[in-house]
Amino acid sequence: MTNDSNLADSADADTLGSKPSQSSSSQALDIEQNQEPETQRLTFKSDKGASRSTWIAAILVIAIVGWMGSGFFIPSEQAEVVQTRQDPKPVAVAVTTSVAETVTQFYQAEGQALPDRDTALRAEASGDVAEVLVTKGQDVSAGDIIARFDTASNDADATRAGEELIRAQREFDNAKQLLERGVATQDRLTQARATLATAQAQVIAAQQAAEALTITAPFGGRIETLDIDEGEYVSAGTDVGRLVDITPLTVAIQVPQQSLTRLAVGQPAKVRFITGEERAGTVTFVGTSAATETRTFLAEIEVANEDSAIPAGISAEIVIPTGEATAHFLSPSIVSLDTEGNLGVKTVDADDVVAFYAIQVVKAQIDGIWVTGLPETADIITVGQGFVNIGEAVAPSYQESAE
Repeated sequence: MTNDSNLADSADADTLGSKPSQSSSSQALDIEQNQEPETQRLTFKSDKGASRSTWIAAILVIAIVGWMGSGFFIPSEQAEVVQTRQDPKPVAVAVTTSVAETVTQFYQAEGQALPDRDTALRAEASGDVAEVLVTKGQDVSAGDIIARFDTASNDADATRAGEELIRAQREFDNAKQLLERGVATQDRLTQARATLATAQAQVIAAQQAAEALTITAPFGGRIETLDIDEGEYVSAGTDVGRLVDITPLTVAIQVPQQSLTRLAVGQPAKVRFITGEERAGTVTFVGTSAATETRTFLAEIEVANEDSAIPAGISAEIVIPTGEATAHFLSPSIVSLDTEGNLGVKTVDADDVVAFYAIQVVKAQIDGIWVTGLPETADIITVGQGFVNIGEAVAPSYQESAE
């Protein structure tokens, strides 16, 4: 009985306890119906196929790296490829055959035209200028009077000297006559003779002083300067003007040591002045002593200038023929230097091999130069000489000479 009652109480208790639970569940259902549904999260699960692809790619990478690195550790069994080097083809060059010709050699130099004679006009006596008979720039002849001094003082001296000469001459004659008679002594005659000589000297001095009172031209020429006026007092030894003779002209040049033997007195010369005038000249002087400063020798060429058309002091170009030589005519563009710095040209021999010949320039023109040092006939490289070396084989292409 007791157990049955306990079971009954227990069942009642469960029934009472379950009622509030059902009430809460219904409330929760009502709340969920009134609210919006929550967002569900995506969940990724690993795919076995994708994992397999990753492993395959990793295996391939390892295999490729291992294959590429195997060359450092495993020697290659392939045979080495042997390349045969072919000799370069000869360089193509243009060649012109040149034949030597006889050409006249010239010595050229720059010089200066100088007057043939140039002198200062100097007063030989002191005094006042009485008369000036010429003007600056005037042409005069030898002996022409340039100016005269006042002669008053000299005239008095000349008169005094003349009177003294007469007295001395009379005393000498008297002493000589008395000696012949035996009245006078020899000493008196000797003294009279000395007095006479002194008087004669005074007369001569007065005559020379009279001549000095006149300034004359020592040679024919042109009065280049004249610094004297009438009434001016001039002391003896003072320069009063300058006389220049430019007929003929003298052209002076300086000759270097190495060219001195090419010039000689009497050689003809062509002189071209800076004014455009051209005249023929003759070598009249070749120096034998070098200038200390320049180590050059003075040479002079005389040029006719009868009309005085060419003034002194201007520059001139002188060309002097000095002989003949057998030379080749070349363009300066084909001249080159060898390894030692020698000036020359490159040629092609019979075996089409480049050769070099040192040259010397004997004459220069506007369109080319004449040179010596080459054979009588030479095949000269005119195009491509800068790309070939001495002893190198070339492929020449012959061209006709520009001449």
